[in-house]
Amino acid sequence: MYIDPQWRILTVGDGDLSFSNALFRHHAPQHLTATIYDSLNTLQSKYGDDFHQQLLNCHCQVLTEFDITNPETWSTVTKHSFDLVIFQFPLVPGFTSKTEFNEKCAGIGINTLNRRLLRQFLINANEQLLDPTGPQLCYITSKDVKPYSEWNIQHSLILNTDINYLGEMNFDIVNFPGYRVRNVDRDKHVKDTKGITYVWSQRAGNQLTQALSAQLTQPPILGDDCCHYCQAGPFTSDQHKQAHESSRKHLRMKDFEQQWLADLQTT
Repeated sequence: MYIDPQWRILTVGDGDLSFSNALFRHHAPQHLTATIYDSLNTLQSKYGDDFHQQLLNCHCQVLTEFDITNPETWSTVTKHSFDLVIFQFPLVPGFTSKTEFNEKCAGIGINTLNRRLLRQFLINANEQLLDPTGPQLCYITSKDVKPYSEWNIQHSLILNTDINYLGEMNFDIVNFPGYRVRNVDRDKHVKDTKGITYVWSQRAGNQLTQALSAQLTQPPILGDDCCHYCQAGPFTSDQHKQAHESSRKHLRMKDFEQQWLADLQTT
């Protein structure tokens, strides 16, 4: 993950605040505001208060009950005051009951709920948080395993927006000593599988700094002989293509994409 020390950074939904603490201590950005979705009492009961206190002792702003999907909760954030907004391993919380599941997933499913969360993050960050005179960067760090790999992060989130997907870079947790990837709902570690940081901006790719641009890998260009749902191909024959299109993975991804496109038309 490339960090410019001149950047003003906001972190979103940082569980126990260990990422923000590691970011501040080992990469020293010009300014850091750390946010969590939980209340302070919930943070203390789930994860303890160590990283919160360490950030406060370093005079970092820490905001609790910060909902990236609801700008009304950002009462103490100065509009358009950041260069980079980071969301580490986002995932909608689990459901506490079957009733809650039925209410929130009626007709759409969890895959679409997660895509909604990430799309709202990108749109709100660009409209409300990022300084239009700065690099206007959004980072989402995710994993190349289910369910993350089924969200089509690179291609589906910015449809019908003026936000550009710029590429991806490896995320190495070793560069953030003390960072612990948490379960979204409880005090448990998540296995340190390979991380990927995806990058967006309202600025075009040719406006990136050379240092950031050198870190990014561009997505492959998929032709007509490829599957755009699964990012697979090129296929070597019609038989090869038909075998793929009848596979369980393809049918699942096709269903996810169709649900997502239908949701975009209604939200």
